[in-house]
Amino acid sequence: HLLDETKELDIALLDQIVTIAFDSRHAQRSAANTFLVKMKEDPNMWKRAGAILESSQQEATKFFGLQVLGDAVNTRWKIIPEDQREGIKNYVVGKVMGLSSSSELLQQNSTFVGRLNLVLVNILKQDWPHNWPTFIGDLVDASKTSESLCENNMQILQILSEEVFDFSIDSMTSAKAKHMKESLNEEFSKVFELCQFILEASEQPSLIIATLKTLQCFLSWIPLGYIFETQIIPTLITKFFPLPVFRTYTIDCLTEIASLPPGDINPEYLPSNQQLLCMVLTQLADIIPMDTNLVAAYDNGDEESCLFVARLALFLSTFLKSYGNLFENTANVEHQQAMINALTYLVMISEVNDEEQDGEVFKSCLEFWYHFAKDLFTSDDYKRNSNANALDNFSAWGRGGGVNPSSAQTSRRVTAYADILHRLRIVIIDKMAKPEEVIIVEDDDGNIVREMTKDTEVIAQYKTMRETIIYLTHLNCEDTEAIMLAKLELQIDGGAFTWNGLNTLCWAIGSISGAMGELDEKRFLVTVIKDLLRLCEEQRGKDNKAVVASNIMYIVGQYPRFLRAHWKFLKTVVNKLFEFMHEPHPGVQDMACDTFLKIAQKCKRKFMTIQTDETQPFILTLIGELHRHIGDLQPHQVQAFYEAVATMLSDKGQAIQLSREETVVNLMTLPNSSFQDILAQGNQEVAAMFQLDMVKELQKIFRTNTRVCGAVGSIFIHQLSNIFVDMLNLYRLYSDHILEACQQQGEVATRYTLYKAMRGVKSEILDLLTTFFENINDLENGPEIIMTTFMPPICQEILSDYQKTVPSARDARVMKLFGAAISLLRNHLSPEVPQIMDAIFEPTLEMITKNMMDYPEHRVSFFSFLRQANTHCFFGLFSIPPEQQKLVVDSVVWAFKHTERNISETGLEILYELLQNVSQSMDVSQPFYQQFLLPLIQDIIGIMTDRLHKSGFKQQATVLQHMFQILETDKVVVAVGDAASGLSAPVGEDGSIDNKTFVKEYVGNLLLTSFPNLSRDQIIMFVVGLFEISHDLQAFKQHLRDFLIQVKEFANEDNSELFTEEAEANQELQRQQQMQYKASIPGMLTPQEIYDEDPDL
Repeated sequence: HLLDETKELDIALLDQIVTIAFDSRHAQRSAANTFLVKMKEDPNMWKRAGAILESSQQEATKFFGLQVLGDAVNTRWKIIPEDQREGIKNYVVGKVMGLSSSSELLQQNSTFVGRLNLVLVNILKQDWPHNWPTFIGDLVDASKTSESLCENNMQILQILSEEVFDFSIDSMTSAKAKHMKESLNEEFSKVFELCQFILEASEQPSLIIATLKTLQCFLSWIPLGYIFETQIIPTLITKFFPLPVFRTYTIDCLTEIASLPPGDINPEYLPSNQQLLCMVLTQLADIIPMDTNLVAAYDNGDEESCLFVARLALFLSTFLKSYGNLFENTANVEHQQAMINALTYLVMISEVNDEEQDGEVFKSCLEFWYHFAKDLFTSDDYKRNSNANALDNFSAWGRGGGVNPSSAQTSRRVTAYADILHRLRIVIIDKMAKPEEVIIVEDDDGNIVREMTKDTEVIAQYKTMRETIIYLTHLNCEDTEAIMLAKLELQIDGGAFTWNGLNTLCWAIGSISGAMGELDEKRFLVTVIKDLLRLCEEQRGKDNKAVVASNIMYIVGQYPRFLRAHWKFLKTVVNKLFEFMHEPHPGVQDMACDTFLKIAQKCKRKFMTIQTDETQPFILTLIGELHRHIGDLQPHQVQAFYEAVATMLSDKGQAIQLSREETVVNLMTLPNSSFQDILAQGNQEVAAMFQLDMVKELQKIFRTNTRVCGAVGSIFIHQLSNIFVDMLNLYRLYSDHILEACQQQGEVATRYTLYKAMRGVKSEILDLLTTFFENINDLENGPEIIMTTFMPPICQEILSDYQKTVPSARDARVMKLFGAAISLLRNHLSPEVPQIMDAIFEPTLEMITKNMMDYPEHRVSFFSFLRQANTHCFFGLFSIPPEQQKLVVDSVVWAFKHTERNISETGLEILYELLQNVSQSMDVSQPFYQQFLLPLIQDIIGIMTDRLHKSGFKQQATVLQHMFQILETDKVVVAVGDAASGLSAPVGEDGSIDNKTFVKEYVGNLLLTSFPNLSRDQIIMFVVGLFEISHDLQAFKQHLRDFLIQVKEFANEDNSELFTEEAEANQELQRQQQMQYKASIPGMLTPQEIYDEDPDL
């Protein structure tokens, strides 16, 4: 009844349905929601929106009516007749003015009016300025008639400013956004005069607040004369900043001014900027005197006061980051003191305890402190004094970096800010965030537990704090060291031991690795470790000992340079780690194994060569006592231990005298012995191989082999040769047993515990072989050895099992294994590609194309395998029969149409590489183009214009550009066509083929049918552009973006993913530049980021 346009809309019935839809306990809620969606999708429902808004008595129903109206404006505006568009516009304007006619009405309907404002702004985005040129003038004139109407008009202007200047990039074409920005700039004088009049004359707090909010949005883009050539800054600071009710909104406006890029500011305006800070500090002295205990005041302050402190931090950090140099490069004492005072306030704010706000106040300060410390370190003043003293200080601070504090003290700027920097070091140390390596933490109940998940935000904060404390250490390492040792003394002998205090201190100590000179670092670290070991002995209680142990392990893992230089200390540390491996407290054993692995990676040479007072390399001693060290460890910890020892064995330096090949086999003695014992029991009685505990033990054995293989590299071939034949026999045994169980009990058997465990063993074998192929690139004559020794039995056992077993028993790791084999062996494996495809391709395709949900791992692995085959064995891939070639292309199309992002993107990558490979041979390319080019263009345009594949825009555009470019440059000499429709490019009497005209008409008709809201001229302009600018990828992408924003599917959605490529490219460039910069500063790269080329490692 409600969908029948011939009948009057039953508002009471609609109210009832909406009520049900919002009742979470109602049995018909789902049906009601479904019906409401159906109503919204009705293309003519917008005509009844007015009746809903006028007649309904329920707020929720009115909001539904607004949604219907809003959708019509966003998606159907251009196809609505002009007189009806005018009617909608007049209705919305009248409704807004009516509900804003008094303060009481506006307050009662604030939420509803806010939604109406959004609809009005969306109309403006369609019609202003070309169809509604008087809008700004009308709005300003109307604002002068009523304060309540003026207040709402300010909100409309705020939304308009945000839409045009903040969100236009992904909601309007570039030309439309440019035109609206220019129009708003041209008419801004009227708006500014209105704002200025309100701020000078109004006494209505809500109107003033609305005006300040709107002004804040304007300040980032208006002509600078409105800011610096008027009285707006003095008015804000002297009239509104002192009043608590306006203080926060005022500081927000000032922050916008502080955010203006210095390069955009005319030099004549810079004195006004200086005066701005001085005026703020003058007012601030009355609000927060500099001798205030801000930590206590913040703890006891109300919500509004705490919010003001947070916004003040944002203002000061933003202003000083952009314009702090104005106050340093001057002889004006007042300005110099203003800089000191501003920094002092920022330190005071940094000290407050804002844990309840998730540390947001400190985070906003931290960003500035990082910039400030970096600026001091890189300043010419600092470098000049450092270089002047470098030769005198070299012998004192040793090789390896670090700055002598005496040179830092001669820097004018560092000296001027010495007290502030001292307080800042204390703040950073006291608030140090937890490093990623630390997994022993205090939970919400005050218990010491093992951390189960990583907090990425905390990790990012730690990285910023780490770099800040490194800069601060370079500026004055003596002060940093003195603060840290004083705090450590308080923890040990001062009666101030707390978990948090010790943690933050030790995390800070670990963070400055490499920032001191080597001699200073040695003295400092020996003191720290000795004190911590003493503290560990003296502390009582498992939790206390666990906290101290965690900090010891973290610190020693951060100082590999020191450990490499002091063997006895390294040996003591490693033996202490072995002790911790027997400590049952949660997390201690894990962290001990992780730290051991980290030390093995950075100090491997020390374990592989004979050290002073030793009779053999420590690794041999370690392997001899291995059973004792791993006795109390869990299986995953044992595997980490084996990986650490294997990492030592990966050292191939000339100084290594022991046989690495023999040592790796000796390392695997215990797992090999266990494996042989199990096989021996199986030889006596085969049923023993099917006992659950035996099967699980085999999983552990192969997992250990995999970890060792990944760490040790190509010499693992000596270990693999020992177990290879037995391993494949075991694979066949379990494969046959699982298949037999499925034949007797159905596929459900694969879910039973025993058979699941057997499949686990097979998976571990596949992982081991895959890891082996991925890590033997340096094996001499590797491809020949692999092809003759390993691949024949692997293909025979693994491929045949995959082909004949039931779908639920097929392991996606098989495709990963053969993908790795193709990547390693490349053309050596080309003759085997048809056999591999025959066993893998159709069985897997049958599994994954039934729906979009089942076998997710198989989907990812299948297309990853296909990509490897296409990249490394293309001609082997296309030596398969033609019907299978079509299946390959169809599978790629199916992949890029998939709704799962990684599968869709992999499909696009395969298609682009396939097109490039195809173009290398005329014999392959022309039949391919004739059969597939036009359907591929249609399919790519199809996913580009739907709602589900926007994240793949970059690759879609690249593929589409390639296909139109080969058409534009006449690389296609056969008639392209579409077998499904029977259409193809006509062939002239002289044999000529006009593919370009045919494809233009085909694509144009396709788009006209799909998007009736677009005019024929729009379609023609778009299609012609696809050909004409196909030589320029960036212009081609912008052409596509503008079209996609025009089509109704994308009209009212977040289209930011269309622009991710530029953002990703900028991020990658910045990352590379940042890494180069960090590498130039001692200590800035973490030990894990440093690539060790030193033969002494």
